[in-house]
Amino acid sequence: MRILHTADLHLGRQFNGIPLDEDHQAILDQIVHAAVDLRADVLIIAGDIFDRAAPPAAAVRQFNAFLSRIAAETSAAVALIAGNHDSGDRIASMSIMTDARRALIRGVVSADEKPLLLTDAHGIVAFSGLPFSYEFAARECFADETMQTPEDVIAAQIASARRNVPEGARWVIVAHAFVAGADGSDSERPLARVGGVETVRPDVFEGAHYVALGHLHRPQFVGVPHLRYSGSPLAFGFDEADAAKSMSLVEIDATGKTTIENIPFKPLRGVRILTGKHAELLLAEPSEDFVKVVLTDETPVIDAMKRLRAMFPNACDLTYQREERAPEIKSLARSGTKVADPIGVIGDFLNFIRNEPMTDSELAIVAPALHLAQNGGEAA
Repeated sequence: MRILHTADLHLGRQFNGIPLDEDHQAILDQIVHAAVDLRADVLIIAGDIFDRAAPPAAAVRQFNAFLSRIAAETSAAVALIAGNHDSGDRIASMSIMTDARRALIRGVVSADEKPLLLTDAHGIVAFSGLPFSYEFAARECFADETMQTPEDVIAAQIASARRNVPEGARWVIVAHAFVAGADGSDSERPLARVGGVETVRPDVFEGAHYVALGHLHRPQFVGVPHLRYSGSPLAFGFDEADAAKSMSLVEIDATGKTTIENIPFKPLRGVRILTGKHAELLLAEPSEDFVKVVLTDETPVIDAMKRLRAMFPNACDLTYQREERAPEIKSLARSGTKVADPIGVIGDFLNFIRNEPMTDSELAIVAPALHLAQNGGEAA
């Protein structure tokens, strides 16, 4: 059986206030083409389909059109789950009146996790989708007040799913978690409260032949090849500059052994860090990439960002090398508490105050204002 594994689309996200709608559309097109060309039997999306619980209407329409293409242009079944950025109820609503023989759509935690059962020439492959859940919701679902960590939640979900896997079936788990030993990045939102332990031990997944993971944005396996993050299709921060992005093509044989191939994504715009003197960078080849500029000039350059944007219209950040912190200090800072996404903070505040999410019109005001603030008043 051939499985195409991706995750962390984050539809509706912006890069430093710059919309990513076209970039996301190019990625969704590549997933459809890969599913067709590679004759995928199953497409897995392991959470964080949208960037926030109340995504822009355009992002919802974009994803609906994508699923329609998968249904019409491929024979692949779909297994998708809600991640920590998603609204579980919104994702769950997609499952209403869908063909349960071809789709596993899991948005809300369940104490009776039933799998999608598919067959190939060697028998049954069971797919269990474990949507992300915070402990407070899982305690109510499983009637267990002792749950304190993401690992407690995942362990309970796996126990629930395991009971419904047919004897002798090969087993695929789809989950959204931070597995201990994996490498995170700056653009991921923590899965636990401040000071809490958000990691899950790899041996929690024992018994599964393949674990399709979401949440971490770097493609990687954890300990063993079959515990795998596909990574996000796009880079969302400069800590991922020049990172190779891919989806995973997984083949499961008769015994449950997996072979995995990375299928590269080709983004419309890359993410790069350019270092050099201002005059030298103005002679570089123009680019639409998202760019952070680190100037080596000894003295400040007048209108530095404005002049650079004539060559790099999506330049997002500018610093001077002399002001960059020492590497050892930066590494210590990276290991501390991560700063939340400013748009997400504002959206959460509005939702808390008035019990309504941020509207598209409000986002259109907030995002450019944040972009100006982050770039010292320089307009894009």
